[in-house]
Amino acid sequence: MNFASILKMMSEQDSEFFEKTSQRRSLLKDFGKKIALTAVPFALGSLFTKAYGQNGRGSARSTDSILEVLNFALTLEYLERDFYKQALDNNAGMPFIPAAQLAGIQSIYQHEAAHVSFLVAAIQGAGGTPVSGLTFDFTAGGAFPGATSSYNMFLAVAQTFEDTGVRAYKGRAGELMGDNAVLTAALNIHSVEARHASHIRMVRKNNTGDPLVAGNPKPWITGNASNVGTTAVQASYNGEEITQQAGVNIAGFVSGDAASESFDEPLTKDQVLAIVDPFIN
Repeated sequence: MNFASILKMMSEQDSEFFEKTSQRRSLLKDFGKKIALTAVPFALGSLFTKAYGQNGRGSARSTDSILEVLNFALTLEYLERDFYKQALDNNAGMPFIPAAQLAGIQSIYQHEAAHVSFLVAAIQGAGGTPVSGLTFDFTAGGAFPGATSSYNMFLAVAQTFEDTGVRAYKGRAGELMGDNAVLTAALNIHSVEARHASHIRMVRKNNTGDPLVAGNPKPWITGNASNVGTTAVQASYNGEEITQQAGVNIAGFVSGDAASESFDEPLTKDQVLAIVDPFIN
């Protein structure tokens, strides 16, 4: 889940959401470019307070709907943040992440932690109670042993989480075309999320001798190949082999692999939930 999907879902639940704050265009336009990472939770928390705080501007129905959406998003962000945190905590006690890759993993964790802080601030700003008490099994019931303590398995699970996140975004991005300010913010945020996925995939490509690396991972997805040596993650990649775009089979102009690599195919909300459910206790 990412901010683009959240903003879109909010506008669907309350058509006046963006009109409830006078600074929305400048804030959203600059979001992801000029606002410091540490300032994001506070800036957007203020936005939600103005829109849904105790000022009488938000209806009970729209506020309740948005709180439900935000808590759903927060659940997914907790999953990603806690995954990286647990791995880094384990690494501090018994290092398994190579020193050359540690800064990159720490940076991704910091981004995910900022996402969680934003959602908590947004929910509280809207007068709601953030979901809490969630626990996760990053082995997914034993399907991924050592997910946060074995480097090879950690990278495989991280890649799957990041690739799934990019496709989850794609499922809603097209619906942002009606608002240039929101679309601009969405594209800025999406580029960061996509770079997470690209970084993890390249690390796996260069991790020679990893028995879980199947084929030759690229910074993008080819066909529906996960490049993870197990079928347990295949649901995150099914559908990526599609080469038909806007009614045109672009495999008629380039190779089938190149055609499939050119676009990330969307995942629906239900598909995303089915993928992450095994990791939630």
